[in-house]
Amino acid sequence: MSVIRPAHLGMLIAVGASAAMLAGSPAGAQQDPKAPPAVENPPPAEGPLMGRPETPGAQALAPLAPPPLVTPADKLPIDKIKVPDGFKVEVFASGIKNARTLRVGDEGTVFVGNWQANKVWAITEKDGKREAKVLYEDLDWPNGLAFHNGTLYIAEHKKISKAENIEANLDNPPKLVTIYDKLGNPRPHGWRFLGVGPDEKLYVSNSSPCNICMPEPGFGEIRRMNLDGSGAEAIVRGVRNTVGFDWNPANNQLYFTDNNRDWLSEDLPNGELNRVTEPGKQHFGFPFCHQGDLADPEFGWGYDCKDFTPPIAKLGPHVAPLGMRFYTSDMFPEKYDGAIFIARHGPWNRTKKIAADVVVVQLNDEGNFESMEPFLTGLIENNKYIGRPVDVTVMHDGSLLVSDDWNGAVYRVSYTK
Repeated sequence: MSVIRPAHLGMLIAVGASAAMLAGSPAGAQQDPKAPPAVENPPPAEGPLMGRPETPGAQALAPLAPPPLVTPADKLPIDKIKVPDGFKVEVFASGIKNARTLRVGDEGTVFVGNWQANKVWAITEKDGKREAKVLYEDLDWPNGLAFHNGTLYIAEHKKISKAENIEANLDNPPKLVTIYDKLGNPRPHGWRFLGVGPDEKLYVSNSSPCNICMPEPGFGEIRRMNLDGSGAEAIVRGVRNTVGFDWNPANNQLYFTDNNRDWLSEDLPNGELNRVTEPGKQHFGFPFCHQGDLADPEFGWGYDCKDFTPPIAKLGPHVAPLGMRFYTSDMFPEKYDGAIFIARHGPWNRTKKIAADVVVVQLNDEGNFESMEPFLTGLIENNKYIGRPVDVTVMHDGSLLVSDDWNGAVYRVSYTK
C-alpha cells in the first residue's frame, strides 16, 4: 500500500482552499496542481442511516426523537442528576424546545439557539422572576450563537447574521442583518457552531455533509472571518462534525470537539477533543483517518494516520461530544481553573447507551490532555435517555449552565460548599 507522507499532506489541505469550486468556499486561494482532484460529482447528502448494516442489531438502531412536547419544570429529572459533593443543580429555564447553544450577554441575558425549533430565545431575570421569550423565529437551523460587544451573531444553516445592541432591545429586537452567506448547503451536519476568538475574529463550523464521504472543497472546516463577514478563510480542515469549540485562556489556542463516523462498530471510533496549534496548516483526518489511529476502511487506503493531526483526547465511542467551555471564573474549586467542561450528548447508534453527561477534562502545563472525569451524570435510566446535554456556558457569577434538548430545559450548576 502506498502511503501519503507529510510532504503530501499540504496537497490534501489545498483541496479545501480551491477558489470558486464551491459557492460556500472562501475565495482567493489557488488550487495546488499536485493536489488530489476535487470531487466533480460528490456523493449526495446522506442521512444518518446511510451505511447501516443489514443486520438485526444494526437495523434496531436509529436516531432518537426527543419527546414531542417539552418537559414541564416540575417533571424535569433534577432529582436524578448527580454532581460532585458541594455542587447543586437547579432548573434555570424550561419550556424551550430543542434548547441547545448557550451564550451570555454583557447584562446577563442568556441566549438559546437550536436546529429544530428554528427560534432563538432570550432568558432574562427581573425582580426575581425569570422569563424565556422568543427573540427570532422562522429561522433556518439557528444553532450557532455568539455574543460580542453588545452584538448577537446568529449562524443559520447557510448564513450568519447579526443584531446590534440586542440587550437594550429585547422587547423589540432589530431585524437581523446578514453579514456572510457562503456556508454552502450541508443539510446533514448543517447546524453551525459560532464563536468570537481572542483575535476579535468570528469563527464558524462548516462540517462535512455526510456520515462518511469525500467532502467537496469548503466543507469539513472551521472558518475564521472579520466581524463584518469579510476575509473568510479556513483555519481548520479534516473535520467531520464539530459542534463545540473554545479558546484556552492560557495560550489563546483553539480547541474543538468532533463527532466521528457511524457504522464501523459499536465501540469505534471515539469522539475527539482537538487542539489547533498551527491555524490554516492542520488537517485532522476526516475522511481518511478517525480518532488519530483508525484508518477508514474505504477512504483510508493509501494514507497514514500519522500524517494527520491526532486528537489530544479520545472522548468515548459515539458519545457525541458537543459544546465545550474552558472554566475561567472563581465560583468552583481551584481544581477546575482552566479545565474544560464538555457536554456529551450520548450515542443513538450504540446498543448500550453511555454519556448523556458533562465531563471535565484537565490539561497539563503544555496544554495537552491529562485526565477526564465525570461531572454531571444520571441522565440514563434503564438504558434510555431521560436527558441529553448539548452545550455548557459560564454565567457571570461563575455558575455553569447546561442545555438539555431532550427536555427543552437549561440547568444551572453552582458550588455551595
